[in-house]
Amino acid sequence: MILNHVSIGASDVVAAVSFYDSILSTLNITRSHYIENVAAAYGDNFEFWVGSPCEGKATSSNGSHIAFSAPDIAAVDKFYTIAIALGASCEGKPGLRPEYGESYYAAFVRDLDGNKIEAVSM
Repeated sequence: MILNHVSIGASDVVAAVSFYDSILSTLNITRSHYIENVAAAYGDNFEFWVGSPCEGKATSSNGSHIAFSAPDIAAVDKFYTIAIALGASCEGKPGLRPEYGESYYAAFVRDLDGNKIEAVSM
């Protein structure tokens, strides 16, 4: 494991936790830790965190994104559909991305704070 965890800021932690609870459940990823109105962690070892930024204002990072593993193509499709329904913006509809690999199937969205996230099945 080269990374211990990844954290992103949220301008509204309660809304962000509700958003990530919904979309990550489509990938069989569950919330494992919660600090009320401050932060939440997902994964068996708290690998992904969303919470109040130390700097006070959440901003997205240009050129970076976080890719979550999906168990199958149907999960990628569901991740995308639910994310869009909850207010995410489309950055790439579900589909094959042969430039990344023959069986690379992914969808890209921007979350409520503009962070680019992806669900991928390979």
